[in-house]
Amino acid sequence: MNATQGTAASGRKRNTRRNNTAPTIADVAREAQCSPMTVSRVINGEENVRDHTRDTVLAAIKKLNYVPNRAARSLAGGSQLRIALLFDNPSASYLSEFLMGALEEASRRDIYLVVQSQETVVQSSELVRKLIEGGISGFILPPPLCDDQRVLDLIEEAGAIAVAVGPGKARGSYGSVLIDEYQAAFDMTRHIIGLGHERIGFIIGNPEQVASGRRLQGYREAMEQAGLTVDEGLIAQGQFTYRSGMVAAEKLLGASNPPTAIFASNDDMAAATVAMAHRRHLDVPNDITVCGFDDTELARSIWPELTTIRQPIREMTAQAVVLISQAHKKSGRPSRGKSEQILLPYELIRRNSDAGPSLASSFNPKGEKP
Repeated sequence: MNATQGTAASGRKRNTRRNNTAPTIADVAREAQCSPMTVSRVINGEENVRDHTRDTVLAAIKKLNYVPNRAARSLAGGSQLRIALLFDNPSASYLSEFLMGALEEASRRDIYLVVQSQETVVQSSELVRKLIEGGISGFILPPPLCDDQRVLDLIEEAGAIAVAVGPGKARGSYGSVLIDEYQAAFDMTRHIIGLGHERIGFIIGNPEQVASGRRLQGYREAMEQAGLTVDEGLIAQGQFTYRSGMVAAEKLLGASNPPTAIFASNDDMAAATVAMAHRRHLDVPNDITVCGFDDTELARSIWPELTTIRQPIREMTAQAVVLISQAHKKSGRPSRGKSEQILLPYELIRRNSDAGPSLASSFNPKGEKP
């Protein structure tokens, strides 16, 4: 092989090696037509980047399948943020949305995310202690954990960061991400009243969670402002589970003077109410209106599809990751009582499970039509 052939072969070899090399931050910068420093700021979640530029960089990262180099970050004096998401939620549909929002945002920011189930709130303190010892510096706490003062105190004493997703009664979190539970329930109740219903049943969620009380309050005040009597016999206790919804719906539909509409505090209990209505040979919505709360996948997978309140669950957990990431970059933590609260918008989604009460008042407690 002569020198020319050797040079060509060597060039081909170098090109092949270059083509098989993973994309670098410089490649992303060229694709996005910006500086490597700007790409670094986007990757690290810094705020001093224009929205258009951030979107362009994220699109370039996705196109090139770029993965941040953690080894290089360590050499530069940085370290990967470690966050734990703790959960104890009986709704599989809610939990799926909840987890996906955190996982997607953590992946986007190259954050190490631990997803940990805990069966009881009592066990959570020991679990939190072990996670902190393992290097976790941020916690995402949904209900009922954000209602447990012991957990918040432990996290704060350890110098870690806690963000609540949803309303909670415990104090000491860095911040919270939530919707206006009261107003959302008020709006849904007003919607049902606007259809012409006056006897509206309500299924309460887990009584240990703050959100349950706020949704009940929204229902009560909407009824009272409309000049309608709140019949305590039309309010049934649930636990946010499908099974508890079945039991509550059976009680309401079996009343001597049953409701013409039922508003359940989450989609699982609303879906159970639809099932119980069908078991009693009632048509939804012609015989009875049923509405839910959350807009999980379950609301769109049953028939009829549920009219419900869309709670932006994915966006809420993603925002919790952002809050922890931003707090981690700060030198100090805010003192108790100064936590940041992010209120996200909700939306009333109307589908096929609601209608006027023209036929709904014509069935008897045994579900027999005239």
